[in-house]
Amino acid sequence: MSQLIGHQIQESTEIQKTISDLVGSVQKLNAQLTGIKPIHPEHAESGKREIEQAGKIRGRPLHFNYVGSGAGHGAYVELEDGSVKLDLINGIGIHLMGHSHPKIMAAAIRGALVDVVNQGNLQPNREYSRFLEKIVGLAGKRSRLKYGWLATCGTMANESALKICRQKKTPARMVLSFKNAFAGRSTMMAELTDNPAYKQGLPEYHEMLRLPFYDKRDPQSIEKTLTQMKEHVAKHEGNISCFVFEPMLGEGGYQAAPREFFLPLLEFCKEKQIPVWADEVQTFTRTGELFAFETLDIGNYIDVCTVAKTAQVGCTLYTEEFNPKPGLIAGTFSGTSAALSVGIETLEILTKEGYLGKNGRIMDIHHKFIGMLNELNETTCKGKLQDAGGLGLMVAVTPFDGKKEQVDVLLKKLFDKGLIAFSCGKDPVRVRFLIPAIIKDSDIQVAKSLLENAILEGV
Repeated sequence: MSQLIGHQIQESTEIQKTISDLVGSVQKLNAQLTGIKPIHPEHAESGKREIEQAGKIRGRPLHFNYVGSGAGHGAYVELEDGSVKLDLINGIGIHLMGHSHPKIMAAAIRGALVDVVNQGNLQPNREYSRFLEKIVGLAGKRSRLKYGWLATCGTMANESALKICRQKKTPARMVLSFKNAFAGRSTMMAELTDNPAYKQGLPEYHEMLRLPFYDKRDPQSIEKTLTQMKEHVAKHEGNISCFVFEPMLGEGGYQAAPREFFLPLLEFCKEKQIPVWADEVQTFTRTGELFAFETLDIGNYIDVCTVAKTAQVGCTLYTEEFNPKPGLIAGTFSGTSAALSVGIETLEILTKEGYLGKNGRIMDIHHKFIGMLNELNETTCKGKLQDAGGLGLMVAVTPFDGKKEQVDVLLKKLFDKGLIAFSCGKDPVRVRFLIPAIIKDSDIQVAKSLLENAILEGV
């Protein structure tokens, strides 16, 4: 039986050796990026022009003076101005394996050799089905999730999830969600998002029913949230399409909650037959397990789950009961061939190289990073880095008084010193880190030194 040409390309010993040689050559160059470097005089002006042009053509300046050169190594990334930064935000969570991971690079090249750049839901290639088979199989181990549908980003995955829930509960419109939630940048996802700054000038559809998120300082927090949910349901009985929640608030401040907080809410939704949608666009792969619903052990309650970022594409997962009718969810693009190939490889690395579980590398990084922040708060930066917390590789801390102006100044100062972080939350605003899974212990100490110096300089 003759072998398909497409399979010959992917399995050719000669082509695989070429890929290996190419990755090896790039790795030799990237290996020079072993630590933080300031702006290089020879590249300062050209780098500045690149940064200014990027801001000019999009109509507003870049948040940071960041345009990457295309080179990086582990947790470090080189910019067009010749500087090298310790990257602890990773494109807001896209690059879980840091920069230029050899297996990720090889997977991207293999994907790039496929006959089409973008794959679609109408005409997919093998990478499409392989990715879905992989992620659905992993999700289904500790949940009832059985199927998946691909899109190009988390926002579109969330749009599909909402449509699936509303179709199931038609004609119900209302959505239960937490205060300070974030769901994406489309018109509908901006409505689900609880941040007025992200929807200035947009119409209000008045379809959201807000619940207070867990407050560890309040012993009545669980009871208050459950009471609010019951009041909403009593008022809108029969008109609630779903309960959507982030297992840990992302943009809302990296606030985590224990399993005991979610259980009564999920049990009540089950009693009332309210669909449960877990928005794991940001938490996926970062909480010590592949899914935060595994970390919290609540998988049996989940009807729909959305992921993106680490996955390199958006994906909506759903149970047998929530399999939508044909035509409801579609879309031309399902992701690039390179992205799908990288998504498969990332899942392989995570599940086979010791990253997951209570004793895995992700939780090891979490404890060391949180410990570093707490040590600073108790010693040289006493009281100036409070409430360090989060889940796994998602870590945040409140600097100074948590005022936006203070945090903005601190983040720019950290960037100039060579550390890339970002903000989240409001009242207080926090500094967040999306730590790459490949970070070394020595890199955490570099982050400690930079953060300490920036805090001691004040704002």
